[in-house]
Amino acid sequence: MLLSVQNVCKNFGSVSAVKSVTFDVEQGAMIGIIGRSGAGKSTFLRMINRLVDASSGRILFKGRNILAYQGAEMRRWQANCAMIFQQFNLVPRMDVVSNVLHGTLNRRSTLATAFNLFPRADIEKAIELLERLGIEEQATKRVEALSGGQQQRVAIARALMQDPEMVLADEPIASLDPMNAQLVMDALRQIHDQDGRTVICNLHTLDTARRYCDRVIGMSQGQVVFDGPPAALTTAVAREIYGADESFSEEATSTEIREQVEDVPAPSAQPKAPAEPVKTVD
Repeated sequence: MLLSVQNVCKNFGSVSAVKSVTFDVEQGAMIGIIGRSGAGKSTFLRMINRLVDASSGRILFKGRNILAYQGAEMRRWQANCAMIFQQFNLVPRMDVVSNVLHGTLNRRSTLATAFNLFPRADIEKAIELLERLGIEEQATKRVEALSGGQQQRVAIARALMQDPEMVLADEPIASLDPMNAQLVMDALRQIHDQDGRTVICNLHTLDTARRYCDRVIGMSQGQVVFDGPPAALTTAVAREIYGADESFSEEATSTEIREQVEDVPAPSAQPKAPAEPVKTVD
């Protein structure tokens, strides 16, 4: 068993954000978790990554309870379970390749980090990841000069620098236009198909879940109310997940591309000074 989630709960005071979530993942897959805002999706992913402590339950990865990890053991788990966020969590005034290299900070000394020194092999790997994601020409630019879609792909590259077995993505396309959303979801699917990594992705959109995921889990009010293949995600099931009546339309959650949107950098209000170059160490 790769991953076993057993009766996991999270309480914030008297409020139950996640209620007795239980499911198993026998082998690597791309899993989508859907539900309306406040359903508990983000809190659940953060418990897997140990950014938030669970109130009760167990999460076993290859037979070991990751909720019991502390200190260095927990940091190793967080490196092995990379997190991708909706708001990218990049350093805007730093160049792209340096942001990607920050994925190695968990295994680097404080001194090397302070002086922005990285081994040549790590820099080459970072550039290879940017090339794989189709943004290698942006390597020396400041992150703040990139479009939202480009920034999210930088965040994916940073996560892959950790060489994780599992990738968690919390609403990675929520702030993107349909064209960029497709590019980001294509990249996440590629991570699973080509690398064999398990990807668990929080999503709002039903069409995205059906198109990219092998399995869909629906959450409502902190509970799992659906767990099955994308083909079983009917409109009636979606209404139950979203707590909607018969007026519910899937078009309200669609990311279908209706017109071409170019993936171009956002306009800058004023010229920016060049980013500090990355330094290498042998």
